[in-house]
Amino acid sequence: MEEMPLRRKLDFFIRENRIKFAENKFTIISKYVTTTAMKNGFVFPTIAALLLLSCTQKSGNNDSMLSTATSTKEKKLFLDVHDLGAGNVAFADVAEAHKKDLAVQGKYDVNFIKFWVDEAAGKVYCLSEAPDEAMIHKTHQEAHGLLPDRIELVTGGLEASVKGDRQLFWDIHKLGPGSVTAQDVAGAHEKDLAVQGKYNVSFINYWVDEKAGLVMCLSEAPDSLSVIKTHTEAHGLVPSSVERVKQGN
Repeated sequence: MEEMPLRRKLDFFIRENRIKFAENKFTIISKYVTTTAMKNGFVFPTIAALLLLSCTQKSGNNDSMLSTATSTKEKKLFLDVHDLGAGNVAFADVAEAHKKDLAVQGKYDVNFIKFWVDEAAGKVYCLSEAPDEAMIHKTHQEAHGLLPDRIELVTGGLEASVKGDRQLFWDIHKLGPGSVTAQDVAGAHEKDLAVQGKYNVSFINYWVDEKAGLVMCLSEAPDSLSVIKTHTEAHGLVPSSVERVKQGN
């Protein structure tokens, strides 16, 4: 009978030793090929070629799985706040800085979603997804050097569309650490939606920092008083501040 080719012997050997092969495939293959080569007089290049071929074919899937696991690291939702002082910021300048963030963000696995600017108070709010706060710092630092005064880990609600027919307002509720949950805010938001039409307000979304006890709401309204009246009638939680903002993305 014609002798089985070396490569077929190798494949047969691997199948017969599947468990051990999974534990240490390189050692098993190298021992087998070396033994066979000594018996049949093969030269080293042939051994190396077969060894490399088998190892790279079998390890390809493992390398792919590792790459996928790294790239799908869970991201969290953050709001970072830049307090630059009254009169020190213009929307156009922030829009340019945002473009620089977008150019750098991939390096640090960050995804900037939207930003809001209160030109009167000199405040900027940036919404992003990132693995952690450090990656946001690094993105801002490399992009333009403007670091946030604070970064808040938040939970967001279900976003409604912006109609663009009224002013945008950002209202903040400072309830204190440990005084609010995302579930509580979701319930209060439903009450806002039930009342908002009475005051010509449209709530777009909200974000909750449970640790700090902060709630931030975005809405379209004729004026800030309409936002306050809606909250007051809906659930009685009056915001600590209401800021007129411009939105970018």
